[in-house]
Amino acid sequence: MDFSIASILLLDGLTNGAVYALLGLATVLVFTVTRVIFIPQGEFVAYGALTLAIFQTGQVPGTVWLLLLLAGVAALMELSSRWQHHRNALTAFKAAGRTLIVPLVVSGIAIWAAPQQFPLAVQAVLSVAIVTVYGPLVYRVAYQSLESATPLVLLIVSVGVHFAMTGLGLLFFGAEGFRNPSFWDLRLNIGPVMLSGQAIITALATIALIVLLWLYFERSLRGKALRATAVNRTGARLMGISSHASGQLTFTMAAFIGALSGLLIGPTTTVFYDSGFLIGLKGFVAAVAAGLSSYPGALVAALFVGVIEAFGSFWASAFKEVIVFTLILPVLLVRSLRSGHSDEDH
Repeated sequence: MDFSIASILLLDGLTNGAVYALLGLATVLVFTVTRVIFIPQGEFVAYGALTLAIFQTGQVPGTVWLLLLLAGVAALMELSSRWQHHRNALTAFKAAGRTLIVPLVVSGIAIWAAPQQFPLAVQAVLSVAIVTVYGPLVYRVAYQSLESATPLVLLIVSVGVHFAMTGLGLLFFGAEGFRNPSFWDLRLNIGPVMLSGQAIITALATIALIVLLWLYFERSLRGKALRATAVNRTGARLMGISSHASGQLTFTMAAFIGALSGLLIGPTTTVFYDSGFLIGLKGFVAAVAAGLSSYPGALVAALFVGVIEAFGSFWASAFKEVIVFTLILPVLLVRSLRSGHSDEDH
């Protein structure tokens, strides 16, 4: 290996690591606020990339029909829950209507726009909007009624949600893989390295999103409410911060990050209905390396994972996934030795 090859691998690793960083940040965000180890984070990535790919063909993506189905289930659950608590039909139907309105609007726009063959940027915005709306609906259907359960129970639910979303992805997208067009066809030669426009967009999008998240949590009232929920759920609830609203907002942000990651990674690799699991798992490795609590730690770990994956694929391409996932073992060992064992409820 010479310097030019090492430079190319380093650039490729940092580009992939930027996407893993977004997924790692989303995993840390969801866990700190809701205590959910969100295994299906990668499914949002696959759904985002595949939704854009179907828009490119001029057809209505299957995610639209799944969104309507999920919204209907969530609305029925909300209707039943409000009726049991308030015994007021008007209140119950208003709550169900609030659950339905955004998915119906987004789905209607998507159904109208699909055959219009709008520019790539418009289709990308629609794809992100569709997948983002999945976030609060998934939380309402799968997690809200179990928010007081132990992390182990929530993890088991996450595994079930992962398998459900993967199976539905096969149903709506088929087994065929798709690769999206690049958002910027720039080719810039810097010494031995050719810097692509897609790599620049990925880096800029990652930096921008990290800065926006920092501003949101530091400057906005809702962001501070999420931080309070992450620090002490009971205390936040006593101060009037809704754990339901915090969970739905957190999952909305996680779905948005996943959808955006799908658009960033779509032009660089062929995405299948089940590709999200491995991609999300690499973000999960970064999140675990950061102790599922540190955003800067997840960022640094994700970039390291991307670089290790790039060099591992060069030296032993058949074992690159093994190399990446083996990284988690020494991290878990060190954390296990340094921290005392306690009951899972604490």
